[in-house]
Amino acid sequence: MHLHLLQHSPHQGPARLADWLSSMGHSHTVFHLDAGETPPRLADCDALVVLDGPVGPLDEGSQPWLKGERRLIERALDSHKPLLGIGYGARLIAEALGAVAARGTFAETGWHRVTLAPESPLDLPEQFDAFMWHREVFALPEDGVALGGSEASPLQGFSWDAGRVVGLLCHLEATPESVAALLERSPLPDGSARSPHAQPAEAMLADPQRFVRLAPLLDRLLSQWLRPQAA
Repeated sequence: MHLHLLQHSPHQGPARLADWLSSMGHSHTVFHLDAGETPPRLADCDALVVLDGPVGPLDEGSQPWLKGERRLIERALDSHKPLLGIGYGARLIAEALGAVAARGTFAETGWHRVTLAPESPLDLPEQFDAFMWHREVFALPEDGVALGGSEASPLQGFSWDAGRVVGLLCHLEATPESVAALLERSPLPDGSARSPHAQPAEAMLADPQRFVRLAPLLDRLLSQWLRPQAA
């Protein structure tokens, strides 16, 4: 399979997701929309991944790629192709499905416990720790199925159309390198200084095993997401 990955920030790339695709024999192309590249044609890929991006509202004024990307997401939703959104990308997909995407009560950064929803179709542990970097959240789209939630964000993800479309607020693709780049070069989500769910920067990188434990979770998620298409 060949996947298109849409990137919106030089410091928020695919991280471990790119390694997984290569290890599984899939090819991929990363489109750097933040650098002015045009969104790709859906016909040229087998699946589409919309990566994380700028913190704050979805704003076509400051994020000039949004108009074309929204059209691409709408075409992907109308197609048979798998579509995955992470963070910023999940917000765009939720909006395209008619759900509200807005500022949450608290910023949520660092490592937090996710509890799988009873109705979740994904084969993941009932509880697991995942990396967070957001203030904005989204509601559950109509006909969507909740995947799980954390204390600060009751909806951490959703699936739609029998799992063909998945949106995730949390980051299973995080690596020590990707988190270090965020901390060094990206602004903290708004309200982080006052949020009880914002972890100190040093704590985010303190335990390398946290990143190791994410790898099999990402494998399970991506394998289930792509399995119907690859079959």
